[in-house]
Amino acid sequence: MKRMMLGVAAALFVTGAAMSAASAADPAMKADSSLGKILVDPKGMTLYTFDDDTKGATASACTDKCIEAWPPLVAPAGATAEDEWTIADVTLKDGTATKMWAYNGWPLYTFVKDKKPGDVTGDGVGGVWHVVKE
Repeated sequence: MKRMMLGVAAALFVTGAAMSAASAADPAMKADSSLGKILVDPKGMTLYTFDDDTKGATASACTDKCIEAWPPLVAPAGATAEDEWTIADVTLKDGTATKMWAYNGWPLYTFVKDKKPGDVTGDGVGGVWHVVKE
């Protein structure tokens, strides 16, 4: 019986540790690109910032046609800010209000013209879109 209780306790500890690690995972990761180390989303797509946003703003300045070309890095329901990761409000192209991730206070977006992981075609577009470099 004592062995069984120790086994159950160990399993619960491992499960709890794995769940903590999963919930603490950053919403983006670093990757190599032709522009150096950058941040990418979980699919490996390049992340960008928009100069019309305000650092630390609680809402995205990218709306309507802008949000169609620059989809936000959507935060899952229940996501919470931690360290350099914060949350901002955004309205999707279908009019749905949701939350998006921001890094160091800047909301993050992908670019529809980036077709594969590692593409950085959005850098410098309109002089206001920039790859998030590490």
